[in-house]
Amino acid sequence: MPSANEVIAECQDKMSKAIGHLHDEFSTLRTGRASPALVEKIRVDYYGSEVPLQQLAGFTVPEARVLVIQPYDKGAIGAIEKAIQQSDLGINPGNDGQVIRLAFPQLTEDRRKEMVKRAKNMAEEARIAVRNRRRHARQELEALEKDGDISRDELDRVEKDLEKLTAEVVAEVETVLTHKERELLEV
Repeated sequence: MPSANEVIAECQDKMSKAIGHLHDEFSTLRTGRASPALVEKIRVDYYGSEVPLQQLAGFTVPEARVLVIQPYDKGAIGAIEKAIQQSDLGINPGNDGQVIRLAFPQLTEDRRKEMVKRAKNMAEEARIAVRNRRRHARQELEALEKDGDISRDELDRVEKDLEKLTAEVVAEVETVLTHKERELLEV
């Protein structure tokens, strides 16, 4: 049976992973600037298997709104192009037989607001994951108290620590969301 401190440590680890996941999710939101993070997770049908684009190509950003994708295997250009067209990026790739160029247009006001909505939904999912983790940890702690491994006073103290931890992580989600909103609405 884990100790109360181990339960809190595991909870803290899982909550920080939720924040990391939120950062990963936010990196897929288009802000009008070119970024490899927007395309590197796109799945490409490469000789019959689904492969993330980052395993098939290198990326460069020669200008703020241009992303160049350089396939390691020139034969994969067609498959990469098709995967990009089928993604939710909304950008038509251009290819010269050697590299694929993605030109990111300036985002419209409506598109920016839509992206902010998506960011808020992603942040809400992160908050839910954090709260679920807190609930799970609280159940483990109550089981420890019920089994007599920790006292009622110890349970109360650890639950206060758990609440404080949860509040800090939820505040961090808010900070990350505010930063992403500012980035999305910046013209």
